[in-house]
Amino acid sequence: MSTFAKRERLLLADILETVGPDAETLCEGWRTRDLAAHVVVRERRPDAAGGTLVKQLAPRLEKVMAEYTAKPYEELIRLIRTGPPRFSPFQLKQVDEAANIVEFYIHTEDVRRAQPDWTPRELDPVFQDALWSRLERVARLMGRGVPTGLVLRRPDGQTAVAHRGTPVVTVTGEPSELLMFVFGRQNAAKVALDGDAEAIDKLHESRQLGI
Repeated sequence: MSTFAKRERLLLADILETVGPDAETLCEGWRTRDLAAHVVVRERRPDAAGGTLVKQLAPRLEKVMAEYTAKPYEELIRLIRTGPPRFSPFQLKQVDEAANIVEFYIHTEDVRRAQPDWTPRELDPVFQDALWSRLERVARLMGRGVPTGLVLRRPDGQTAVAHRGTPVVTVTGEPSELLMFVFGRQNAAKVALDGDAEAIDKLHESRQLGI
């Protein structure tokens, strides 16, 4: 069983520790302390984490997030490194890989790419394939609200349809970069867009990508 999620978890913890609690991130309105609290709440407080998707739970999530954001930053980093509680489903390798590879990769890049001196990571082909597999599964969910047709294409020609419609915009890049794009980090993603110029402008400015 691959352990990409564990690797990305440790990378995320390392960079959060390196830049400190008040560094910028790509997550609008969040500093690194907020992002660290989000990761911990997602794993340790399922009673509140659902507020990301369920409107009725949003007030509870906001309250719990405030509690965790107020914790010492060093404690948040430690909780990220040590992982979920003993009886959490995330302790299962299959669940960890399925739920956390993309989560931790995206958030690691949220921190890295917000820093003025960031440089691209060299990702091995096996990891890129793992990211592509997950991208294929979530592409339609991420692209459901965009104002154009949207096709995601790897450099080798493999494609995934994120949204059917016309005109069509094709976004080409490595799976890691395509994930950044469909998760709403368009301006930070190293991709090429091909299609009608007006459609490209609409897509690039769209706030409908992502959950």
